[in-house]
Order: sequence, then C-alpha cells, then structure tokens
Amino acid sequence: MVNPKATATTAAGRDVLAHALASEVKLDIIETDYRGHAMAAAAQAMVDGADLVVAHGGDGTVNEVVNGLLASGPGSSVPMLGIVPGGSANVFARSLGLPRDPVEATHQLLHALLDGRRRRVGLGRIELGAPGEAPRWFTFSAGVGWDADVVAEVDRKRGKKASPALYTRVALTQYLKPAHGGPRLTVEIPGEEPVSGLRLVFVSNTDPWTYLGTRPIHLNRGTGFDGGLGVFALHSLALPTVARHLRQAISRKGETRGRKLLRRDDVPGMRITSETPVRVQCDGDLIGERTCVEIASVRHALTVIG
Repeated sequence: MVNPKATATTAAGRDVLAHALASEVKLDIIETDYRGHAMAAAAQAMVDGADLVVAHGGDGTVNEVVNGLLASGPGSSVPMLGIVPGGSANVFARSLGLPRDPVEATHQLLHALLDGRRRRVGLGRIELGAPGEAPRWFTFSAGVGWDADVVAEVDRKRGKKASPALYTRVALTQYLKPAHGGPRLTVEIPGEEPVSGLRLVFVSNTDPWTYLGTRPIHLNRGTGFDGGLGVFALHSLALPTVARHLRQAISRKGETRGRKLLRRDDVPGMRITSETPVRVQCDGDLIGERTCVEIASVRHALTVIG
C-alpha cells in the first residue's frame, strides 16, 4: 500500500522499493488516491488471504492499513504488517526501531522476512459509542480535546505538506485563540475514582509520544507495545503549566510530573466523557466529535515484520 502523496516518497524511490520487494515475494502494488483507500484495500487483502501487507507512507497510511487488517478484529487469519516509512514523523515505525530511510527500511524488511523476524505488538482500540460503528485502532497515540483540534486545523490545510513545522505553527495558533480552553473532560480508569475538570487528555501506546524533528517528546516513559496504555491529562492549560510540562517532555530524562497533571503509564483502558462534544483523533487522524469514548489496550493485536 503506497501513499504517493506522503511527505518523503518519490516516484523513483517507490520504483526501487517495489523492485526490491518483488525480487523476494509475489507483490501487488496499490497506490492510494483518497482517504480510506488504504483501509479498504487492506481489509480486502485480508479477505483475499494475503500473508503480508506493507504500508509505505506516513503514520496516517499505517493507521489506515492497521484498521483495514483488523476490520474483523485480531486473529490468526490477519496478515502480518510491514512498514517502509514515507512520512514526516513516522512515529510508529521509529518506535519499532525501523530505519527512517525507505531504502534501509526495505533492506531490513527483506532480511526480516528471510530470517523470520517478527513480533506481536499491542495496540489501542477506541469504541466510539455509536450503534453499529466499528472501533478505531491506533498504533501510538490518541487524543481528546486540544490536540484533536490541532489535527482538525492541519487537516483543513491539507493542501500543504503536514510537516512538523506546520503542526507546531497550528498548535501555537490553537493555543493562543481567545476562546481556547474547551469543555471539561472526565477520565475514568478501572479501579480508580473518576478524575474531572481536565482540559486535555493524551493516550499513548508507546514512548516517545511523538517527535519534533529528531527530538523525542516523552509523556509516558513507562508505556510500550508489551504493556497497557499511558494517560497524560492536564487540569489547566495556563501558560506556566503548559511551559513546565513541555520542558519536561523534551528533556533527556522525559519525566513528567506536577500538581495539575494526571499521569498513568500502564492502564488496561479508560472512559473519557464530556458534557459537550469534543474532537477525537488517533494517530493524527481526526475521527470526529464525541461526548464519550472508551479506549482499551489490546495485547498482541498484530504481528509486525522487522
């Protein structure tokens, strides 16, 4: 599955990668041309009995492929996933230890196939609450509130490349809006009292949460693909609070703490509610607006080559 519009892909580069893969496997190439195409194609690949689906693109392409592969849930019939990074951030691929260079990543993928190197990874699953609506899977992060507002604004500017610089500019603009603040959120974690009055909630499936260029952003150091989910939520978006946690997140230690912070590193799931609809995103893909979402950690959900 190739996204020809991904930030770091070129026609010549795609030809080289396809030729290298075709030398070792029977290969069908699908170039996506609309949102949701990779999801539908990956779901069809599972029905057709494919052994491996390779996503070449950014985190959005990988997310679509994962959701297509898991359209009927995890199971032994789900094809393995391979990734050749082609976006700007490539958070999931980098968290798996894959090279950022597409040629190097293809080389590693081929050797992993020959050597039988694979691993089972846990994923996050969002139940959206609407009758008949399928759950959405995420590989590295989901968010309710402010960061989903940022994703929505970046999405509106989709004529431009969604570079880290664009995300940074939009995030700053959204933060400085006079009406910024939004609804109050409540998080319910199993075995704990509900926590209300939260202004944003980030949910992580791995660490780092994301990257700012080459610099990792750490919110939940104790979160990984073999454990539960991380929760990072703030009671306040006042400048001193945000600046404090931003400094902590980009520091080498990456230890986030503070009186206005709710943080857990290994939880099985949570329920997030709001009195008024708020935006929800997963892996940088806007889902829509909801007043309630339930998020669960699903262990060993998918097999990844590499």
